[in-house]
Amino acid sequence: MAVTALMVKELRERTGAGMLDCKKALEETNGNIEAAIDYLREKGIAKAAKKADRIAAEGLTNVVVEGNLAYVYEVNSETDFVAKNAQFLDLVDLIGTILLASDVTNAEDALKLVSNGKDVATILAEATATIGEKISLRRVTRIEKKAAQGFGFYRHMGGKISVLTILEKDD
Repeated sequence: MAVTALMVKELRERTGAGMLDCKKALEETNGNIEAAIDYLREKGIAKAAKKADRIAAEGLTNVVVEGNLAYVYEVNSETDFVAKNAQFLDLVDLIGTILLASDVTNAEDALKLVSNGKDVATILAEATATIGEKISLRRVTRIEKKAAQGFGFYRHMGGKISVLTILEKDD
């Protein structure tokens, strides 16, 4: 089956993969879009595995708060350029949402959390394949406060440093 530009466009929109990768996936699967998605996922995880030994020392920290619970966490990438990418920023927000719905206290346990049928480790591997750099969840800290206390937090240096404090009075 001949692969058309519309097919490549549709696959790109559904997966976020590069144009040439989409074209190759469609050629390998005889134009079957669902099979091409599976093909890209498998190849992406393989690509991510190849990047596992790279150093991811850049990235962002973040604070998420809900009621008496807060998480401070760090998501790393290989370069600070990627840390400014909208897809990376969305990933950081997604991880925060997943953390707030859990009771984990460290990064190792956070990687096992499941959202929409995928664990965080798989979500990070897929992001590594799509973005093209190693992405890792480095640190996770859970903090709880008493009802009479308040949280104060801010992000410094564009998110490289996050600060969370517990204030003795809520106001």
